Amino acid sequence: MKKCKMCNNKITGRSDKIFCSIECKNSYHIKLKEVNIKATHKIDNILHRNRAILLEIMGKNTTQKKIPRLILDQKKFNFSYFTGLHINVHGKQVHHVYDFRWLIFSDNEVLIIRKLK
Repeated sequence: MKKCKMCNNKITGRSDKIFCSIECKNSYHIKLKEVNIKATHKIDNILHRNRAILLEIMGKNTTQKKIPRLILDQKKFNFSYFTGLHINVHGKQVHHVYDFRWLIFSDNEVLIIRKLK
């Protein structure tokens, strides 16, 4: 006997059903979405803040700028959160936050690059 994934009631009908009713199916997916939103909300806020900091430093039309890392540290930029990472041809890690990229050099300088659309 198969039981509903949401309420544990007995399921009748097709053999591949996992919910006893449309209400249980909807409730399950609403709860799943809520859990997902709660889990990602904090990270999304950090990523958006990081992007806002980079945008503030770069301005609207600048595509590349080299700055001391201290400036990003003072603005509480979180280097641990980014949307992508790759290694360039010189073996340097290039971190991505949406449309911005940054490279950290050994002299504590940071090169920020923005891809304009």
